[in-house]
Amino acid sequence: MADMGAFREAVTAWAAGGPGGPARELAARLSVRAAVLLEGPSDAAAVGALAAGRGRDLAAEGVCVLPMGGAMNVGRFAGLLGPAGLGLRLTGLCDERERPYYARGWERAGAAQHGFFVCAADLEDELIRALGVARVTELVRAEGDLRALQTFLRQPAQRGRTAQQQLRRFLGTKKGRKIHYGRVLVEALEPDHTPAPLDGLLTSL
Repeated sequence: MADMGAFREAVTAWAAGGPGGPARELAARLSVRAAVLLEGPSDAAAVGALAAGRGRDLAAEGVCVLPMGGAMNVGRFAGLLGPAGLGLRLTGLCDERERPYYARGWERAGAAQHGFFVCAADLEDELIRALGVARVTELVRAEGDLRALQTFLRQPAQRGRTAQQQLRRFLGTKKGRKIHYGRVLVEALEPDHTPAPLDGLLTSL
């Protein structure tokens, strides 16, 4: 039986130059109504964790959460999925430095310019500020990564950085770590402390 994962794979193949037929067929079969365009899998992990924590099944709601493999791909994905393509409602989450890519992609696709949400620096920075350095450090300890963090903090390059900046850098030092902590940090949030861009994204769906 087809599922949202199959649709996501079909769209990714289409964006890479493959045929669009499989994606169109799956979109109709699964009643896909919206696409959440994200830079990478760590953002997808965070969005998925927040949705689950609020008792929502986005795939069952016809929402495809789609990591694009980089913000510079947003124009291609928005064109295929938005009003000029499959006609899906577009939304997304990006870092401040990626805002121009998203704005151009949305404009070219004929999508509403207010339809995506922007993190001040990036999503990890938003989550660390929401939880606080002490709480994030506790979570790092609970996940068995405290020793790795302590080793990282002894590096000369970390001198002069704030504790928040150091934690943000640490999350990106090992493959898969950002994805793992995207889920862990979101699951640790108090309901009224969800970063505004992440909360706005889910509320808009």
